[in-house]
Amino acid sequence: MKQKAALFFITTLATILFLVVVVIANQLTGAVMLLNTFHPFAGNAFLLFSAALMLFTLYSALRFFSLPKKPALPANENAREMAAYTAYMAAHLPLHTKHPDAPTVKKDQRWLRANLKLLDTDALTVTREIATKNFFVGAFAQNTSYGTTTSLLNNLKLVWNVYTIHHREQHVREFITLARSVYEYLPLSDFQKEDIQAHIKPIIQSAFSNTLSSLLPAGNLLAPFFLNLFLAGATNTYLTCLAGIIATRHCQTTTQEDEREIIQQSMFEASFMLKEIVRECNPILSVTISNAVKKAGMESLDTMQSPSAGSGMAKDIVSHLASSLKSMLKENG
Repeated sequence: MKQKAALFFITTLATILFLVVVVIANQLTGAVMLLNTFHPFAGNAFLLFSAALMLFTLYSALRFFSLPKKPALPANENAREMAAYTAYMAAHLPLHTKHPDAPTVKKDQRWLRANLKLLDTDALTVTREIATKNFFVGAFAQNTSYGTTTSLLNNLKLVWNVYTIHHREQHVREFITLARSVYEYLPLSDFQKEDIQAHIKPIIQSAFSNTLSSLLPAGNLLAPFFLNLFLAGATNTYLTCLAGIIATRHCQTTTQEDEREIIQQSMFEASFMLKEIVRECNPILSVTISNAVKKAGMESLDTMQSPSAGSGMAKDIVSHLASSLKSMLKENG
């Protein structure tokens, strides 16, 4: 099946390319004949100009999609390939403005480590900012096409920002390779989506403390429902943190590393970043929900009625949450 599909796409692409060449050649021939009626050399001049333009376009495309030549990745810092790879990294890495050494200083391993550490701080800052945005996207737009699309675009933006932080010149194929590597390194193949929530649930619960039950009007009654709301946002944030940290580790790799070690290190760092983000977003989201509940005039779950046609958005949201919570309590009761 795979060979048949590959043969189909190759023959289709060859046919389309052949037809395009025939059409272009036919149009150029007609244009040359038309210009020759005005001047004997006008057609040849136009033909030379068209050929030069096509060659320049082809050259620009090759440069745009080309991959930079990288030396072999050394096995360790003591390998003889380390000097060549250090020189390559120093030449292609942007010089951080806060680097303690001047640009004219010899760019050895010490200079490279100092520069990478500063760039790592910038990359983690960008990761934290976009992961915070994805927390609210996951919490309020969970299981919707808008939330999925927005989270995906934010993650691609994050990988691109990390890539530009670590590269003076950007190459499309190099970025695509990085994005594919980040996706392959995400631990989605090891456990299902539900397992991810179970994996980070202790972190979220430790970050909650007792603020959730004290901020919400219904106290502990609404806490289990809103815990699922926080978990949806935290799951989104957790994967964003992983994507940013894995992309950073890829861009800063100077020696061969085991794939499992990169994943474990990234998950360890992502857990701490997630805890900080949730601790920061928890009061904001709790107060927002609390204010929406108070504005809707909610006194208890039993007093909530179905929203009317002219009711406000806040009351519609709270009515929906209350009815869902009552159904959940009945099923568990």
